[in-house]
Amino acid sequence: MTSHLKETAMSLDNTSRAARPGHDELVPSRYALRIGEIDVLVLSDGVLPLPTAMLAHNAEPAVRAAWLDDMFLPPDAFDWALNVVVVRSGGQTILIDSGLGSDPNLNLPRAGQLVMRLEAAGVDLASVTDVVITHMHMDHIGGLLVDGVKERLRQDLRIHVAAAEVEFWKSPDFSRTSMPQGFPDALRSTAKRFIKEYHGHLRTFDEEHEVAPGVVVRRTGGHTPGHSVVRLASGGEGLTFAGDAVFTVGFEQPGWYNGFEHDPEEAARVRVRLLRELAATGELLVATHLPFPSLGRVAADGDAFRWVAAFWDY
Repeated sequence: MTSHLKETAMSLDNTSRAARPGHDELVPSRYALRIGEIDVLVLSDGVLPLPTAMLAHNAEPAVRAAWLDDMFLPPDAFDWALNVVVVRSGGQTILIDSGLGSDPNLNLPRAGQLVMRLEAAGVDLASVTDVVITHMHMDHIGGLLVDGVKERLRQDLRIHVAAAEVEFWKSPDFSRTSMPQGFPDALRSTAKRFIKEYHGHLRTFDEEHEVAPGVVVRRTGGHTPGHSVVRLASGGEGLTFAGDAVFTVGFEQPGWYNGFEHDPEEAARVRVRLLRELAATGELLVATHLPFPSLGRVAADGDAFRWVAAFWDY
């Protein structure tokens, strides 16, 4: 991996400087790298504690429990990471997803940290020219619904999202998901509110769209009908932000169904295709729910895959 951390941090508004008073944290929450001429900053929006059954609701409980035990994870619930990416290319500043925001009804106080962590990294909301939404689950759009955020964003902000995703949330189908109580209603209401508040900023695409030089968003479907991934390519290097196409368990068990997947069979097919592509190219992968900074590569391992975490570059 070619990574020029000092140069990248400087071009990302001095992201490596000390956090402002009140923002000091003892956990790592941002990681900067460069893909060719594209600056990339991975930010943690915090963590979501969720039932482990949601990792694989089509797996035998004993098999799922054995996997969790092998991974030294608790049997009932554990913390899912929430990662967001800021990209600078061609004079544009692009936010890919926006984290959970605030939903007190779901009691998730350790998520929704994005605004604070953007500020601590020196990234001004007013500098964001574009937002890419991989899909409209609340942990990807909620940060834009936090009180006061919209007023700080540019009036000419462009929000790129697949047309199929917007259409789906007009009348969403949860019949094939397996979520904790309260989540479907929260997802439905958050998506409805997001479309209402930001409809004038939406720039929809059908299958693929170049947001900025070397920044291409592509619809995959599966997780939701309009779920999309974002590939960065510059100087012979590449990185894919996979959104929710890949979860931690998905390397060893790509056929296990996640509870948030609206079309589990198609989501599994999407996952396998994407992991095969990345194993073949050796390009970097970042995903929403892989442990922060979720930066690594994919190796093929028979019919399954192996996650190879990148060494941190200081």
